[in-house]
Amino acid sequence: MKIKSYTHFLFFVFSIVFLTVNSSQAQALAEPQKIIEDASKKLKQRIQDKTFTQDFKKITEFVDEVIYPHMDFEKISRGVLGKLWRKATPEEKAAFTEQFKTLLVRTYSRAFVEFKDWSIDFLPLDLKKEVKTFTSRRTGKTIQKVVVRTQILQPGQQPIPVDYRMYKEEGGDWKVYDIIIGGVSLVTNYRTTFKNEYKQTGSLKKIIENLAKRNKEAFEKSANAEKSA
Repeated sequence: MKIKSYTHFLFFVFSIVFLTVNSSQAQALAEPQKIIEDASKKLKQRIQDKTFTQDFKKITEFVDEVIYPHMDFEKISRGVLGKLWRKATPEEKAAFTEQFKTLLVRTYSRAFVEFKDWSIDFLPLDLKKEVKTFTSRRTGKTIQKVVVRTQILQPGQQPIPVDYRMYKEEGGDWKVYDIIIGGVSLVTNYRTTFKNEYKQTGSLKKIIENLAKRNKEAFEKSANAEKSA
C-alpha cells in the first residue's frame, strides 16, 4: 500500500473507531475499550453538525478536547522519529510533535467528510491475561501495556482488523501510542516516511520546516474553500 493512500485510510479508520461503536457491547468493555467508546459518543453528537466536518478549526478544537487526552502524541512522535528523536533538541522535539499532530488532524478531518457508514466490533479482551506490566527505565514508574483489537465492519465486505496499542503509566490513564491496520503500524509507516526524507535533506530542522509548510498550505486551502462555499 502506498504511503499516501495508507495514511488517508489509516485515519479514516481512526475516525470511524471514534464514530460508530456497537453500543450493545458497552457493558462488556474493559477500561481501555471504554475510552474509545466514550469518545465515540461525543463525536456522534458533533458529527450531526455538517459545519463541524467542514471546519478545520472546530475539528482541531474537538481533537484537543476529546481525542488528545487519550493519545500520547509525544510518544507517537518519539517512535516515528526513532534515532532522530534522541539527537533532537527539546525545541525540535516540541516543534515536530506539534506539526506532526497537525498533520494527523488534517488527515483525520478529511476522513470525517468522506466516510460515515461503518461500525466497529471489539474483540474479547482479558486484562488479567493480556496486560503486560514492567518498570520504565526512563521514568522508573510501573507501565502497563495492552493491545485493543477491533474489527471495522461494512455490509458485504470482509472485516478490517484494527489494533490499538495502549499503555497506562502508574498514576495515569490509558492512552493510544500506535494504531495497526492489517498488520501495518502507524508509527512504522511514518518512521519510514521521515527516515527517507532525512536521507534527502540531512536535517531534522528541514523536515520540521517542510511539515509546517505543508500544514500551513493545507490550512489556507481549507480556509479558502470554506469562504467560497
